[in-house]
This record gives sequence, C-alpha cells and structure tokens, in this order.
Amino acid sequence: MTRFAGKVVLVTGGAQGIGRGIAERFAAEGADVVIVDIEKDMLNQTIDDLRAVGCRAEGVEGDVTQRRDVHRAVQTAVERFGGLHVLVGVAGIVEFAPFLEVTESSWNRILEVNLTGMFLATQEAAGVMAAAGGGAIVLIASTNAFFAEAHTVPYTTSKAGIHGLVRAAALDLAPHNIRINAINPGQIVTRLSRVVVEDPIGGPAVLAGIPLGRWGQPADIAAVAAFLASDDAAYMTGANVTVDAGMTIGTVLDVEDQALGQHGSKRADR
Repeated sequence: MTRFAGKVVLVTGGAQGIGRGIAERFAAEGADVVIVDIEKDMLNQTIDDLRAVGCRAEGVEGDVTQRRDVHRAVQTAVERFGGLHVLVGVAGIVEFAPFLEVTESSWNRILEVNLTGMFLATQEAAGVMAAAGGGAIVLIASTNAFFAEAHTVPYTTSKAGIHGLVRAAALDLAPHNIRINAINPGQIVTRLSRVVVEDPIGGPAVLAGIPLGRWGQPADIAAVAAFLASDDAAYMTGANVTVDAGMTIGTVLDVEDQALGQHGSKRADR
C-alpha cells in the first residue's frame, strides 16, 4: 500500500520497540520518516535500516522533555522533506515500585517523558500542521490508563493523562483540520515487557489471560497507528483505541505484578 506516499511522518521514540515498528510501517507505505530518540546508537541503526529499504529517513538525537529538541525534530521534517503530515508519539519510560517507595524524582521523570513529552510534541507538530491546513496525530497510551496494575503509579497516571490530553486537544485542534487519537497497547513484546514475557512462571500465566492467546508485536500497534493516521479514519478524533487481544475485557490473573516483583525495580523505554 502507498497510503502515505508524499507524506512526512515524525515518530518520537522511534528507534526501537513499538516506535520502530511504527516507523517501519509508515516507511513501507511510502512515507518520508523522521525519528527523534534519545538513544543515539539505536537511532542511527534504525535510520540506516530504513534507508536500506529505500525510505527517505532522518534521525534527530533528542530528549522529548526538551522543547528545543522537539522543535528541532519538527523543523527537520519541514526543512528536509517539505512539511509534516503525521505525528506519532511513542517515547515513554516506566519504573516499577510500590507506591510508598516511589521517589519524587522518579515521579517527575516519568510524567515529564510520558506526558509532558507528548504535549510538547503535539503542540509543536500541530503548529506546523495548522499552518499547512491539517494533519493527523496518534499518541501511544496504554491499557494501564484504565486497567491499573500494582507498582505502576507514575506510569499509570501518565498514561491516563494522555487520554485527557487527546480528548481535550481534539476539541481545540478540530477547527484546524487536525485529528488526534490514542492507542492503548496491551502486552507487546518490547524491551519494557521482557521482564514479564520471559519470566518462566509469570509469563505463561499472563499469556493464559489473553483471549487471543499470543503476545502482541510492534507491528500489531503499527497497523492501527497507520489506520488512525490515514484517510480511512477521517471521521475519527478524540478516540482511545485499545489493542490488547482482549486482555482487558475479562478477568486476567494478577500474576504480572508477582513477576515484576521478583525482578525488583526496572526501567526501560517503550
């Protein structure tokens, strides 16, 4: 498919995991791709891989909590490829800790990356899109936004905040012909989730609670992101779309928390 031929897409946190899967999907559908990521080596490798399959791609090393870095990424899209049609916000981190052990610094950092970073990227991208007549924005939230798990208070709070951001921004951006929607991924195999997926006891137990019976892959989220950014979703804005193989529609064994507890406090980029 070439739904995005002639379109320019910016992906935050696109050097690995869900973000890389999304960048690859848009590239496969003909888009020019800009990735902003804080991990330089992974960023460079991803850009090299995209170029190797014929995609016009640029990487921007940057921190999504810093407006100057986000602005630089947006301007790179405009200056290198002539505009910006789609933003997909993915960059995010998590730290696992019981509520009484959550430090103020951990709380601040997670909210800065996961929520403030999404706000900055959305505002910077929307400014360019509004001047050009419109665009589409997709933010990656999480089933944690409504399906809380123990030891994830800052992360869960940040993802719930994305829901609020999307709904409120949709009202303000609609007059500018900018659509904004969110995706709530379930258990997707990334660096963040490996602590559960690879646990010999907790992994199979969590998998047993997923109705479709398999772990999600970044490509599963990328397909939905491409749909939401395309004209096929032209009548959708302010929506939160859950992609979790049915995990949150029924009763799920509460074993993931046990698996996480066995490994202590962890932190990783989504």
